Amino acid sequence: MKTKIIPHQKAGSFILFFVQIFSTMSFSILYSTLVLYITNGLKLNDMFATTLTATFVAFNYVLHLLGGIITGKLFSHRSLFAIGMVLQAFGAYILSLGNLYLGLAIFLTGAGINVTCINCILTQFYDPHDKKREKAFLWNYSGMNIGFLVGFSISGIFEKLQDYNTLFQIGALSNILAFLIIISFYKYLKDINTYFSLQKRLNKNILRLLGSLILIGVIISLLFLLKFSNFSNSLIIFIGILMVFVIIFVALKQKSIISKEKYFAFLILTFMAVIFWTLYMTLPMGLTLFIEHNVNRVFFHVLIEPQWALNINTIIIIIGGPLMAIMYKHLRLKGFKITIPIQFTLALFLIGLGFVILGTSTNFADKNGFISFKWILLSYLLLSIGELCISPIGYAMIGQLIPSKHQGTMMGTWLMTSGIAAVFANMFSKIAINNEKSDPLVTNPLFAKMFYLLGISTIFAGMILLILVPFLHNMIKEKKSVEESSLPR
Repeated sequence: MKTKIIPHQKAGSFILFFVQIFSTMSFSILYSTLVLYITNGLKLNDMFATTLTATFVAFNYVLHLLGGIITGKLFSHRSLFAIGMVLQAFGAYILSLGNLYLGLAIFLTGAGINVTCINCILTQFYDPHDKKREKAFLWNYSGMNIGFLVGFSISGIFEKLQDYNTLFQIGALSNILAFLIIISFYKYLKDINTYFSLQKRLNKNILRLLGSLILIGVIISLLFLLKFSNFSNSLIIFIGILMVFVIIFVALKQKSIISKEKYFAFLILTFMAVIFWTLYMTLPMGLTLFIEHNVNRVFFHVLIEPQWALNINTIIIIIGGPLMAIMYKHLRLKGFKITIPIQFTLALFLIGLGFVILGTSTNFADKNGFISFKWILLSYLLLSIGELCISPIGYAMIGQLIPSKHQGTMMGTWLMTSGIAAVFANMFSKIAINNEKSDPLVTNPLFAKMFYLLGISTIFAGMILLILVPFLHNMIKEKKSVEESSLPR
């Protein structure tokens, strides 16, 4: 198939790389610091901090589904992203003033919509079977992790100072910078054949008004939902189950057998992604507390702040993203078949092994119960390589398997899997949390139980996916037929 040439394709991809850096900084600050801010700054207990952090992370990803539903329909991709940056900046500033729930509600509304928008902008630059899409998403994912690297590093510095107000203001500034970049290069990021872009001006104004009312409603709803985390977590699981039936319904409506198979392949791979992200989402919750209380954080005579440990992951992603893109190209030229199901399978094995290693590390703790930071390094190395095999590849998968008219919704669904996983991660993190004691000699066995349970279960899931790989290859392979050529692009 001949590749479609999109005007400003290279320029748009280059712009989005830098937008990702600044747009993710504020989220990385909250992602890495919220549980510590609640415990150390607000002096609340670990259980409350973990539960609220889980709800924050979960709603961030669940709201990506909302972003997928309204982007390209009630707003253009680029304008909704710009609105998201303004909301994040305002929310972070409100947090710096000490208003926890209002700040989180406004920030979450902005953060929830922007990731889907930026991925939809990037997706529209490429044809469904253009392999350059994978490279573009790997580079874009690398740019996002540069933002995480800066955000985590800054967070560690201000954690030492216990100056959370200034930290949140820096996060707000990063969103303002991302907003200015988007506005400065607005013409390069124009929607291509979306529902919104095809409407007349009057209809666009009506759609924008409806979208604005929805965003206001989301902020008001989050003010309530953040205060009732148990109800919110149940709601998130319900939404996830509902979307399973939506995907099945959409798949069954497809006239083409080929298209049906691709939707069902997407559903299977998305389910496996939930398992992966459940382990990954322990990072800002139970694993952060484990590093703070159970790990000897002095490494090469430097005290490592808990947020800085997350930089192991981001550095590997920043370097590994472009390298993996080059490696995939080289291997494919050599005739190796590197497919989405194979990459997902590898991701499950790697992160599962990483958590088994964490569980094993507690057997080598010193007499005070502290484990060496080297175990964290090894585990994060495996986790990060696994992330590269599933996260940016998952974004690229949307463009390959899903027709353009449903890409926004399915992109939101894909991103929502991390929110569902955050709810599960919170459940598992509670296994290891003891509000009365943080003595590693007491909590090490609890953490080991959590790590082994998650790690071994995920390796088992990887084995199941490995068995399914041939079937998935048959479902998603490119089939030349008149029927497929009539599918919407």
